[in-house]
Amino acid sequence: MRLIDTHTHLDFPDFDEDRKAVLDHATACGVERMVVLGVHRQNWQRVWDLACADNRLPAALGLHPVYLDQHRPEHLTQLRQWLEARQGDARLCAVGEFGLDYYLPALDKAAQQTLFEAQLQMACDFHLPALLHVRRSHAQVIATLKRYKPARAGIVHAFAGSYEEAREYLKLGFKLGIGGAATWPQAVRLRRTLARLPLQCLVLETDAPDMAPAMHAGRRNSPEHLPAIAGALAQVLGIEPQTLAQACHSTSCELFGW
Repeated sequence: MRLIDTHTHLDFPDFDEDRKAVLDHATACGVERMVVLGVHRQNWQRVWDLACADNRLPAALGLHPVYLDQHRPEHLTQLRQWLEARQGDARLCAVGEFGLDYYLPALDKAAQQTLFEAQLQMACDFHLPALLHVRRSHAQVIATLKRYKPARAGIVHAFAGSYEEAREYLKLGFKLGIGGAATWPQAVRLRRTLARLPLQCLVLETDAPDMAPAMHAGRRNSPEHLPAIAGALAQVLGIEPQTLAQACHSTSCELFGW
């Protein structure tokens, strides 16, 4: 089974003690690549260093809305400079993680929107996929994407929206990231939505170290768990794990140009 984990935070301190062992075991389990995403200015160098040291770890760089209080106006300028300096480098695969988070009431919506649009423009300018964080903000994200129309589109990370919202993303060329959340029995609406969607619109992810699947409840999530996640999701969709893995692998490679 060949797998790609399209969303990880393997630079986080959670992996400092055993990162190489995790990567090697994930590779042994069939996980060929694990995208590592930047979330604030302070971790871009860690993310890039990992990408430079290991070709299994392509990098994305961005400013995550949850860290809104850490972002400064100059960080957008610096992000553009980082992307420009690495333009054409195969180790840079996307802009992200960025987007809108309306779940946390303390996050100013106007400030988020400014940050979101600036990074979406960068994805357009550098012809890179956008890796989006969307939490209780699908309508606003979709409306914004319709205005910008990014040519490379991207991935809606940890998709948990409705079937109607999924269709809007698909019309815009976006893929839907699915992982641990859909393995939980209580995710009834999400499971029903996924079963109605074309297989070619899905990509696999872990969000490691977060969003552990049901079979690893309460534990650190890891790319090592992606085969088990794929197996559980295939059961939800009523298909063979290999069929799901092959489709998601092909979609991921097409999206990132691999």
